[in-house]
Amino acid sequence: MFKEFREFALKGNVVDLAIGVIIGAAFGRIIDSLVNDIIMPFFGALGGLDFSNYFLPLTKGVTANSLAEARRQGAVLAWGNFLTVAVNFLIIAFVLFLVVRSINSFRKRVLKENLDAPAPEKPHQEVLLEEIRDLLAARRS
Repeated sequence: MFKEFREFALKGNVVDLAIGVIIGAAFGRIIDSLVNDIIMPFFGALGGLDFSNYFLPLTKGVTANSLAEARRQGAVLAWGNFLTVAVNFLIIAFVLFLVVRSINSFRKRVLKENLDAPAPEKPHQEVLLEEIRDLLAARRS
């Protein structure tokens, strides 16, 4: 059973999937930083807004001005945080769309080049064998 598991775990697909998950996690952190450290502060500076601290208190005991402190005081609806996560998702989805689109474009271009390329010449031996075959067929009829 261990041998079977080892063969499964070391197959190319499983290793490729693991690498994809690791790269995806790192990519997610990059996008989080892009949104939280660059995009959202830019929009906040335009309108004087700090989206990360926008929340709606759900209990009367919440009087804090920051989301972290408000969460300690009681239940809050952190819609500013949700907005930030939604922007993260849209950026990730758009970047992945661009990556898939460019890969598909590359594949189409390579496929077209392969179709447009002339067929390789047959080896001399195959040409001779075809001629012999044709001569034998002509002799029989």
